[in-house]
Amino acid sequence: MAASKPATPLDLIKTLELSGEEDLDEQIKNWIIWDRNEASINQVVEVVKEQDWQALRLRLCHQIHFEPSGLLGIMRAGFDSVNDLIIIQTAQGLSKFLIDAYPSLQKRETQGVVIGYDGRYNSKRFAQLVATVFLNENFRVYLFQRVVPTPFVPFTVIRKKCLAGIVVTGSRFPKEVNGICVYWTNGALVIPPIDRNINNAIQENLEPRPTSWDLSVLDQNPILEDPYREIYPGYYDTLKKSISPAHLETNECSQLRFVYTAMHGVGYPFVKEAFYQARLKPVIAVLQQRDPDPEFPTLVHPDPEEGRVALEMSIKKAEEEHCTIILATDPDATSLAVAELDPKGRWKIFNGNEIGALLGWWTLECYKTRTQKPDLANCVMISNIVSSRILAAMAREEGFIFVETLRGFKWMGNKAFELLTLGKNVLFAFEESLGYMIFSNLMDRDGVSAACHIATMACHLRTTRNITLIEKLREIYDRYGYHASVCSYLISDDPSTVEKVFEHLRSFDGAPGTYPKSVLGGEFQVMNVRDMTTGVDTTYADNRARLPVNINHEMITFTFTSGFSITLRGVPDENKLKYFAEICGLPEEKDWGELSDKLYRMVDAVIDEFLQPKIYGLRTNMSNE
Repeated sequence: MAASKPATPLDLIKTLELSGEEDLDEQIKNWIIWDRNEASINQVVEVVKEQDWQALRLRLCHQIHFEPSGLLGIMRAGFDSVNDLIIIQTAQGLSKFLIDAYPSLQKRETQGVVIGYDGRYNSKRFAQLVATVFLNENFRVYLFQRVVPTPFVPFTVIRKKCLAGIVVTGSRFPKEVNGICVYWTNGALVIPPIDRNINNAIQENLEPRPTSWDLSVLDQNPILEDPYREIYPGYYDTLKKSISPAHLETNECSQLRFVYTAMHGVGYPFVKEAFYQARLKPVIAVLQQRDPDPEFPTLVHPDPEEGRVALEMSIKKAEEEHCTIILATDPDATSLAVAELDPKGRWKIFNGNEIGALLGWWTLECYKTRTQKPDLANCVMISNIVSSRILAAMAREEGFIFVETLRGFKWMGNKAFELLTLGKNVLFAFEESLGYMIFSNLMDRDGVSAACHIATMACHLRTTRNITLIEKLREIYDRYGYHASVCSYLISDDPSTVEKVFEHLRSFDGAPGTYPKSVLGGEFQVMNVRDMTTGVDTTYADNRARLPVNINHEMITFTFTSGFSITLRGVPDENKLKYFAEICGLPEEKDWGELSDKLYRMVDAVIDEFLQPKIYGLRTNMSNE
């Protein structure tokens, strides 16, 4: 008896009782016809059989969008999520956009694209699907055949002069999440209008071509290669050159040891090699978190910004090994957390601004050490509008250029590239969310090089002056002024609340365009307002913002005469209103306790008087993010 043929997608559709709603039924049919992953087809079919039309409408009638720099979502069936079909749609749109941007076939075949991936569920398969789409469009593809840190991809873009770089990673998000980051030809994450144009190209190329599913194109393809053997030594050669010979010698002599956790991510072998190249003592790994594990079994959130919760096992390991410094990278090794044991036996977990201050001082020190005739007037350091102003204070004292950008390394990386093309020497960039750029042929945050430089700095300080990172941070504040910050958020149950609060802030006196003028009964006056949603910036005579404006993102910064500033940012998808507050003291202001008290007083006052949580139903969260 002959075996029955497997049902075609159309046959399967005929067996189902659909909703009777035209738009939803069209999307159900599209999913079943377009998807070729049996597991995700079955997910949709089962929900159809259960007739849960509300769930299907949420999953199938909302298309996930390519946001600035990439796309991110839960891995499951649905056009609103991340899965094989969505990855193919994204790759088809991106390849079409690149063909339009670079119509030369020779350029595509020679420069091509680079693709990397992390250790999460489906990351390798997603990377292979992306590679398949690009190979079918005659792009040369540099596909890493093993997990690598995300920074290896932008490094490869510049070294191989690729047209773009793609990383499959969920970074620091929980295990259910994955996504894609896209780097442009300059090695920096894409920014507007490129991201919008990519999204438009994706929406115009939603139907997957049959060849996009056929991974056999990866077999012995002449325009497919693994760049690992070239990039691995190239990266470490660049890293080693960023450390002066004198500091390499100090590292070799130092007995300082470091506990390190990769948070179940890709970082361990790469940080281990960085320490070897820098002549540091080998890192002491937290074994339970050393190797890639997509389950993240010891961490609910594999995010170094979670503070002591994320570093709990590292602290235990450090105490067992009698180590005084802990280093931690997130799962794709882009971010770095640092903790140090203080003289009273308490662990000081540095926030991102404090690490930025330390690395800012250190990169300047390294530049002076390895340069015979330092030209500080041509040197640049960069941070963004929600990060500490400590680099600005250093720039005033030392004579280098400080540049501020919008929030996110996509802006800082592109600004760094722009400045490099103008002949500037970009020494360092950082943002408060534990991201640091140490050398200027990698236009993104890099936890591997940051870990190596923090360790080298610690060895230098301990060997030459017998001081700790904590003590060095105090010296930095003593010289450039005390800078203290607090970053947290308020929560609402109503998705429309955040927008209402910002509308209130822009008509504070009852008339449009009027903002709050003071807090605490006029004790502290607002000096400037910068509204990156409407384009108002009272810093300038014409009241017009110089940074790019985005009408879809709520963000306002208030700067007070007291040296206090606070940036308010809406995150409507999470029903959050985040705030980033800082007080900047002058070098002659030595009562740091008083400044810290003023910081918290003013944060409380802004929340109470500007945001009015009781009126708008906002709940506070006083723990740092």
